[in-house]
Formats: sequence, C-alpha cells, structure tokens
Amino acid sequence: MSKLFDLTGKVAVALGGNSTLGGSMAKGLAEHGAKVAIVGRNLETAEEVVKEIQNDGGEAKAFQADVSDLSTVETVAKEIEEWSGGWDILLNAPGMNSTTPYLELSTEEWDKIMDVNLKGVVFATQIFAKRMIEQQRGGSIINISSVSSTTPLSKVFTYSASKAAINSVTQYLAREFAPHNIRVNAIIPGFFPAEQNRKILSEDRVNSIMNHTPMNRFGEPEELQGATIYLASDKASGFVTGELLRVDGGYGSMTI
Repeated sequence: MSKLFDLTGKVAVALGGNSTLGGSMAKGLAEHGAKVAIVGRNLETAEEVVKEIQNDGGEAKAFQADVSDLSTVETVAKEIEEWSGGWDILLNAPGMNSTTPYLELSTEEWDKIMDVNLKGVVFATQIFAKRMIEQQRGGSIINISSVSSTTPLSKVFTYSASKAAINSVTQYLAREFAPHNIRVNAIIPGFFPAEQNRKILSEDRVNSIMNHTPMNRFGEPEELQGATIYLASDKASGFVTGELLRVDGGYGSMTI
C-alpha cells in the first residue's frame, strides 16, 4: 500500500511553502521521497522549513520569490531547474487575507490580495506548467482553496472571492492539461488557524465556527499532508483531476 504514496524521484515546487500550512504540506511531500523547492517571499522562513526537512532526512532547498511580482517567479523557475532539472509537482499555497468590510474596501487592497491569491497563482502556474508540458512526463498541480470558496465567510469578502475563482481555475486547467497527463486539483481546507491567530479569534467567532464544524475543533497543519500526498501521487490518484477535495472537519456538510 505504501507504494501508492511513494514520491521518490519526484521534484516538488512549493510556492508559499514557507507558510504554516504550505510548510506542513511540503514536509509531507518530502517525507514521502520528493525533493522539494521551498519558495516564499521570506527567505528566512523558507530556510527554516528546509532545515526541518533536512533534519528528517529529506532533500530541500529554499528559494525567494513573490507571486505578485512575476519576474521573480520567472527567475526562481530557472534557479529551481538548475538545481533539480525540472519538476513533477506544483503546490500553490501562497495566500493573503483581510477583514476589511466590503463598503470600506479600496481598489488598492483588492488588487493586493488578488495579485497574490488569484493573479499570482494563475500566472505562476503558467510559468511552471509550460516546463511540465515540455518535459512530457505528466505531473500534478495542487491549488489551495478555502471553505469560503463555496459559501463565502463573513468578514473576508476579497479572500472569499479570490478562492471561489481558484476553484474555477482549477477545473478549467484540469481540462486544459489533461491531454498532457498533468492533473490539476484543489484542496479545500477548513479552519486551520496558526496558534497566534487562534488567540485573536473572538469567542463568538470561534463558537460560530464550531457550530458549523461537526468535528468541533480546528484542524492541525499535519492533517493536510495526507490529501497533498494523495493528489501528488500518480499511482494513488492518477485518474483524479478537477477535484475540489475538502479537508474541513465536515464544515461543508453543515448548515444550522
């Protein structure tokens, strides 16, 4: 059974791999044999993830790029190719959020969030997917969506809109890249707040989340690793593409 999830010989590029969730997913890929490029705006935090992977016996390297500045993505793609010779897995995990109310939202803030969550992901994927097509060995692209992509959450208007668009992009590209044996899927996480974020959530907000989460708890970053490894593996999910895979403690199945 373990052979289904063996990623030995695969190269993974983790955009936003220096974040709490992106880092956990990247570490899961490395633990199953993938060589992982950790890409983030903050090189220091990317190097911290790399050290954790290396301490566990994995192979990884940190790279610096900002998906809202596509020239840096083009540069880092060349750097990663020099390091690894190509790639088989692309994990799109960059993200930006804001609680600005809709009537107070500025075009500048809208653009800033969309440049990371949507435009950045779309055009960074374009850069990496072109090389995957040229390699002619297939591959897997995994986008990170959100429960707010299907039913928008209050207080995060722009974020919700960007993630709804990511779902559409995922399904469009699944059809676009299927002839090249490149699968495109998205993971829809529920609430996986980092420890520092949990401390600032109001009691009412936490109660509201729990009332809509049948498992009655927050998710832990490590609980996203299984879905990531599954979607990355050609042997485990070779006929899976265009899927929006929920890892949300049942949030998507609950109303009132």
